[in-house]
Amino acid sequence: MKTINVDSTAISMPMRNLIGIVTAVSVGVWAFFGIQETLNKHSTTLELMEKDLSQNTEFRIKYPRGDLGQSSGESELFMLVEHISGIVEDIEEEIKSMRNNAVNIEFLQKQVEKLQEQLEKVLAEHRTIKANGNYK
Repeated sequence: MKTINVDSTAISMPMRNLIGIVTAVSVGVWAFFGIQETLNKHSTTLELMEKDLSQNTEFRIKYPRGDLGQSSGESELFMLVEHISGIVEDIEEEIKSMRNNAVNIEFLQKQVEKLQEQLEKVLAEHRTIKANGNYK
């Protein structure tokens, strides 16, 4: 049997073919990594969207229940509502006292009218007495 010595085998290839093979392999590797990069981008986007979706679902369920607490804006609004409700209570008390004043004013107007009538009677009597000269 004859042994073949691999180290001494000569391979000859035209340079054009070698450049073509290297170019084809380079384009194939570039295309593979381009596709791989696009797949990674899409995978990352999907993972971020899934995370946002789960956080949104959690927020949508827990926020109305009050499990997530209050934002600073809400706290400020609640403070304003409390302040305004205090002012409204003060105004209501003042209005109630003004209702009583209206009754008092009507009563006093009637009293003043009676006094004016009595004063007119006294003045009329005084005039008649003065006119008649009947001073005591």
